Amino acid sequence: MRRQTATCGAHPAGSSRSLRLDPLSLPVRFDAHDPRADGYVRQIELHRERVVLRRAVRGMQMAINVRVSDFTGVALRGNDEAQALVLVHRDPSLSVPLLVGADGDELIEAWAIWSELFALPQLDEGARKPAARRRRANAIRARRPKFLMRRRVAMARELPVHREEREIIARD
Repeated sequence: MRRQTATCGAHPAGSSRSLRLDPLSLPVRFDAHDPRADGYVRQIELHRERVVLRRAVRGMQMAINVRVSDFTGVALRGNDEAQALVLVHRDPSLSVPLLVGADGDELIEAWAIWSELFALPQLDEGARKPAARRRRANAIRARRPKFLMRRRVAMARELPVHREEREIIARD
């Protein structure tokens, strides 16, 4: 028999109800879509200082506790038809949706409130360009042994040339 949790309710995952969290009523617990989790649903507990993500993958229950300060910022994502506010983490699987499918003015207002509440910057992902590809520090370093890298190059000294003299060869 399965145990019911506090997040179970009348609106299961995939319903047409859009996600709309109130930033002034924290802590809050809600379900969100997760393509890797069993049932494609994860439970999220959102507090002022931390976020707890709970999901099951192949029957294994897990809970991930992340500080709010570890998040990059609050981003506005989407296109003209559907926009969403997302609490962005460097790992995309840890990003948390905050508000989905609101009108433009309400979205801008909520963006400022969430950003101020968590003391995180507002990120505009529409204007963000992909980062340039990083070059490796030294591509040739792995090809040569280290002792050859330490070897100093000797200055070529000029040897004396004796012209118009007979060559003397010493023998033992």
